[in-house]
Formats: sequence, C-alpha cells, structure tokens
Amino acid sequence: MSGLVKHFAVLAAGLALGAAVAAAADDDGLGRAPTPEEIAAWDIDVRPDGQGLPPGSGNAFDGEEIYIEKCASCHGDFAEGAGRYPALMGGFDSLTSQNPVKTVGSYWPYATTLWDYVYRAMPFGDAQSLSADEVYALTAYLLYANQIIPDDMELGPENLADVEMPNADGFYIEEEPEFVRDEPCMSDCKSGVEIIGRAQDIDVTPDENAASDGDEASGAATGAATADAPAGDAAAGEAAFGQCQACHTVAEGAPHRTGPNLYGIFGREAGTAEGFGRYSDAMENAGIVWDSETLKEFIANPRERIPGNRMPFSGIEDDKVLDDLIAYLRQTAS
Repeated sequence: MSGLVKHFAVLAAGLALGAAVAAAADDDGLGRAPTPEEIAAWDIDVRPDGQGLPPGSGNAFDGEEIYIEKCASCHGDFAEGAGRYPALMGGFDSLTSQNPVKTVGSYWPYATTLWDYVYRAMPFGDAQSLSADEVYALTAYLLYANQIIPDDMELGPENLADVEMPNADGFYIEEEPEFVRDEPCMSDCKSGVEIIGRAQDIDVTPDENAASDGDEASGAATGAATADAPAGDAAAGEAAFGQCQACHTVAEGAPHRTGPNLYGIFGREAGTAEGFGRYSDAMENAGIVWDSETLKEFIANPRERIPGNRMPFSGIEDDKVLDDLIAYLRQTAS
C-alpha cells in the first residue's frame, strides 16, 4: 500500500511541477506554459476509488477477443504467463508460500489499479493504443479469468471501484520508521551470529526425486484405456492438455490451481472436488456426473453446457482433439 501512496504522491508532485513551470514561463520567460491538451495527456492516472476513470464500458466476452489479439503472445493463451512474462491469473493462496505467485487475482488490491496500468502501459511496445472501452473489456476478462466477476458483468466507471479483490485486506499503510541514533559500535559488538533466514529456494536445481512425478505421468499416458474412453490418441491428448494445465493439475494428491485437480473426475459429480472452494453456484448445481461424454460436451463449449460457470475458456471445436484429450484424461485421471 505504501508504494501506491507514494505513486500518487509522485503524480501529484509532477502536476504541481507542471504548474510551477507554467508560472516560471509567465514570470521569467523560461520555456512556455503547457497547453490544456498537454496537461490532459499527462493527467490520465486513476485513483483506487475510481476517480479519473473515463466514460466507457466492456465485458469479459469482448475482452477475451482483445486479450487473444493483444496480450496472449506475452501472457499466455489463458493468462498463465509465457516465457519471462508474468502470469496474470492464478496464484491463489500462494502469498504465504516459499514462492508466491503475485497475479491480478492473488495479489492486486484494487481493480481500478489494473485498469490504470493497462491503460497507461500496455500492450508492451504500443502503450496507450487501447481505447477506454477496450481497457474496460480487458479488465473484465482478467477479473473473470481470476473468478472475481461473472463473464457477463458490464464494467464501467460507475462500478469498477466496487469490485472486491481477494487480497484487498493484505495491504497496510507503512508507518515511518523511528531510527535510534546511538553511537555506532566499532569493536566487540556481538558475541555470536545466529542465522535466522536463508535465501529463497526457487527450485533452480532439481531435487533427486524431481523426475519421479513426470515419469509416473508419462507412464500413465501410455497405459491401457478404460472401456468408457472414446477412440482417441492419449499421447496426442497429453499435448492437448497443455491448454488446460495452467488451471488444472491431473495427479493424485496434486494441489488445486485456479481450477480443481482433475484426478478422479470420472464418476464424480460436478462441483464436488474435495478441498476446492472456488466453484460457482452454476457448477455446484449442475447435477452432472462426469463421464467421457459429459466431459467432452463441457470442454467443447463450457459456457453453453453449464451457463454461468467460471471456467475462463471458450472451448475446443475439433472433435478429434476432444477425443484425444478425453483419452488422455481417462488414463491419467483414474
């Protein structure tokens, strides 16, 4: 929070400096006063309470198309991050872990800050090329992808600041430190040294057992198919699952991500994965038991099969890809 406060203080100081320069130009003949148009071009920041938001509106349906065209090449098809560019979704419940994932959904305190940043700085290399309507739509899509708003919610200046972010209470106003200015110790200052913390382990060097999970998954992908599985190619389905793994794991005991772990999904009622608490009412009340056909229908068009669910994915149209994916899930999720 202190960073945001300082950010807006700097902006205010910048505008005050502009006024001082204008006064100097009038009084001392130094330079010239900025025009109203120039000042308006600088003064585009948006406060956490929404002050500064321009007219406009947008929803997640429109934002998805803009995201695919303008953002996916850097941030991934599903906002999961690509290469060195950060993920924009997921990371829930990771902030207290050894390797926190700071995304729009897990970390950002204000939806208005998301709008402000996208409008001023994105897309990378072509900043401020998006219209206000496009930014509202992109903001809606990213909030929907993080399961914060429904996909049909129309965002605009009248309601954006009212969106409740999951980590809004995780920030505080930083108090100015009180420095004790004693005389510095120059010798015999401390009898011993105790190590109270170490550098973060980010798994750059794999553990001895790191390959075991991958080996097991690979072996499962080549196992025998269950009778209910369609005539698909499980190996090809493993590649197709790359579209899903940003949100889902598929291994016994694996943690949930933005979406639930899919292990054990066949024969399970929709909306009942143990330990996953982010289901929509639509999913919990769908009354569907997952088998090859119901899962295939859902993946083909999630919004049509269970209207109102939170899955930020438009679906897979290719029937062969669907069969391959179901075959892979039959071998790995059972």
